[in-house]
Amino acid sequence: MDPTEHNGKEAPDALPPPPPVPPNVTPQKAELEPVKKVVRVPMARRGLGTRGNKVPILTNHFKVNVNKVDGHFFHYSVALFYEDGRPVDGKGVGRKVLDRVHETYDTELAGKEFAYDGEKSLFTVGPLPRNKLEFTVVLEDVTSSRNNGNTSPRGHGSPNESDRKRLRRPYQSKTFKVEISFAAKIPMQAIANALRGQESENSQEAFRVLDIILRQHAAKQGCLLVRQSFFHNDPRNFADVGGGVLGCRGFHSSFRTTQSGLSLNIDVSTTMIIQPGPVADFLVANQNVKDPFSLDWAKAKRTLKNLRVKTSPTNQEYKITGLSEKPCREQMFTLKQKMKDEDGEVQTTEVTVYDYFVNHRNINLRFSADLPCINVGKPKRPTYFPIELCSLVSLQRYTKALSSFQRASLVEKSRQKPQERMSVLSNALKINNYDAEPMLRSCGISISSNFTQVEGRVLPTPKLKVGNGEDLFARNGRWNFNNKKVVDASKIERWAVVNFSCRCDVRNLVRDLMKVGEMKGVTVEPPFDVFEENPQFRRAPPLVRVEKMFEDIQSKLPGPPKFLLCLLPERKNSDIYGPWKRKNLSEFGVVTQCLSPTRVNDQYLTNLLLKINAKLGGLNSVLAGELSPSLPVISKVPTLILGMDVSHGSPGQSDIPSIAAVVSSRQWPSISRYRACVRTQSPKVEMIDNLYKRISDAEDDGIIRELLVDFYTSSGKRKPDQIIIFRDGVSESQFNQVLNIELNQIIEACKFLDEKWSPKFVVIVAQKNHHTKFFQPNAPENVQPGTTRPTHYHVLLDEVGYSADDIQELVHSLSYVYQRSTTAISVVAPICYAHLAATQLGQWMKFEDASETSSSHNGTAPGGAPTVTPMPKLKENVRNSMFFC
Repeated sequence: MDPTEHNGKEAPDALPPPPPVPPNVTPQKAELEPVKKVVRVPMARRGLGTRGNKVPILTNHFKVNVNKVDGHFFHYSVALFYEDGRPVDGKGVGRKVLDRVHETYDTELAGKEFAYDGEKSLFTVGPLPRNKLEFTVVLEDVTSSRNNGNTSPRGHGSPNESDRKRLRRPYQSKTFKVEISFAAKIPMQAIANALRGQESENSQEAFRVLDIILRQHAAKQGCLLVRQSFFHNDPRNFADVGGGVLGCRGFHSSFRTTQSGLSLNIDVSTTMIIQPGPVADFLVANQNVKDPFSLDWAKAKRTLKNLRVKTSPTNQEYKITGLSEKPCREQMFTLKQKMKDEDGEVQTTEVTVYDYFVNHRNINLRFSADLPCINVGKPKRPTYFPIELCSLVSLQRYTKALSSFQRASLVEKSRQKPQERMSVLSNALKINNYDAEPMLRSCGISISSNFTQVEGRVLPTPKLKVGNGEDLFARNGRWNFNNKKVVDASKIERWAVVNFSCRCDVRNLVRDLMKVGEMKGVTVEPPFDVFEENPQFRRAPPLVRVEKMFEDIQSKLPGPPKFLLCLLPERKNSDIYGPWKRKNLSEFGVVTQCLSPTRVNDQYLTNLLLKINAKLGGLNSVLAGELSPSLPVISKVPTLILGMDVSHGSPGQSDIPSIAAVVSSRQWPSISRYRACVRTQSPKVEMIDNLYKRISDAEDDGIIRELLVDFYTSSGKRKPDQIIIFRDGVSESQFNQVLNIELNQIIEACKFLDEKWSPKFVVIVAQKNHHTKFFQPNAPENVQPGTTRPTHYHVLLDEVGYSADDIQELVHSLSYVYQRSTTAISVVAPICYAHLAATQLGQWMKFEDASETSSSHNGTAPGGAPTVTPMPKLKENVRNSMFFC
């Protein structure tokens, strides 16, 4: 700092020199006290709701008793090394090594049981004899990197005769060094504290230990582990969903804290696995061809990479590294001869893979001769097997996104009636036999075998209003628009129809839409024109088809249309959808509605019209409490409602940007109108990082500023006094980040607009991705709508001081303002809209051409992280529309 500056003023006159330091005194350096940053933690529950009709409900939680509260879990770090000191990096071998340590060194471990997470952490109840222990173990035949479920629980199956000979070969066994060192001590008292509402880092760790015990228990039974879900290798649990993919049914099992104490939550869970068995059969199913000779081998190579196979006749297990360049009868390799030459050198000869297996090994090959071989070797030392000798090992996860056909098949085959699900869960508890698990016993844990009964409350249905001031009554969460008009009608004018080679009587479709519009109070003027796709472009790439269609539209229309109705040939996942939406919304500012007219009737057209009306600025129905304004707390003072969601690529895609969407309410006191702001961010990042984005002293280019300005201008120049945030898609472990990273950005965006403005915040996380299910006692039907897969709302912060009843009424009301359907929805509308906006704009990014996305794949930002392609902005005239409806 320049000495002449002092808080923007000139420095005062020089100070006198300090007094002399007395003898025998060592001067101490003054420490500046750091500025304490507020760290927010999730609030404790303030109270319970009382409104509504009480109903008894059973839930898939089983009460847990913990008899031991005075002990400690001891946490140890585990390090594994090969004999030569190299660290073991492969996943999966750890469990086998630690099992062998447990068998071999029982005395050195003082007979202690332990829970091991399969990687670097091990837990015991009470301490091990020493803080650092080192062991050496030998494992025979370490081929698989995972326990595949075909072996006996300890991981070494009984080998057949040829395997036994192989095991004697010295290079098949491996020596491992294991270091176990003390890391931390976790008081078991933390579990009891958490049940009294005193959550802490210790309690989170203690529950992690309990969940690790459940995982280890499943691993010992040979299960595939997917987080807290476990899958047995039992073909009775497999359902073929097409494409060589099976749905594998298993169980989720985890400990949860509830208001009535600790419980074990058990639920049915499904994961996708590769069809086990002959590799050729899998590829034929995967590519949907008639035989192995019709396969696309470049695609097959990508599909098979890193999958594990067993080869016959030795039953040895390998990981696939690739395919041979040439077919089996032409692919040569160097075979070492048993005889040595005169100089004692091993003789070698070049043979084909086919010749070796048929003539040297006397194995009959039926169809592999003209197909590539499976390579299981290293890049410079390939090892080839004919394809028909390779079988895929069971329980290998399939992580690519499912096609719409596979998804429909999975849903159909996963259906279970409530009673059937309850009996499956009761059996799961028996089969798991947790009471015999030594680690749980040493924690003093016992588990009830009965479903926990809780008290539910059915809230009164919110009143809805439609056109002409009429009431609309919902029953069981549903209503219809028969003989009703929409509450606020837009006008469909200056519009046209676009047909991408869809077989359809367009004239009839338009006539019927106009008729339905008249019945619902929406004026539909005749379209300007119908644009049929030129047949020569039908097979062109999606981007080209969209460009050509727009050239046609621009050459024939007198000016930009206000609305385009677009007919697509495919019902789901049309390649044209993303580029079409992007062109309309970001380049031309045109609202558009897509449809695939396969089953068009009055109901279909009514639903279509509801979506178009909302997109063009109308409303279909509203809550009576919005009009009168009488909604709890919201109607009294200007209140902004935000819905926030992040959408990620499917698990197999690591370089596709994540899409963050925030929707905000507008035109207060309405809670039915929203607009969205969507941005890209780094792949797989859950926290939204563009909420506040200061680019200069006077400019914030963040999401929140845009939404705050819109609320202000659309709500009669009022700033919100309250901001209610609904956040989707975060787990308990990320609650603190939502409160301390995302909320801080939102507060900064508010302060940047007006330093003196301090709105009150309410932060609520909505979780659908959980395993709590409800059942009716002594009844075969599902519980009433809205509660089978209940959304779990966690109130993390409430500066307003809502009562439990008020928050529950608000959440319930926000499930009835969704403009796309005539039903209540299972999560509040702002979150649903955020999800729709993120998904729709995610489709835009799929078709970025290579030149634009090369930066996101190969380029790096200054900090070394990959740069993320920014989301194209919406045109000004559609930015405030409900384009996502």
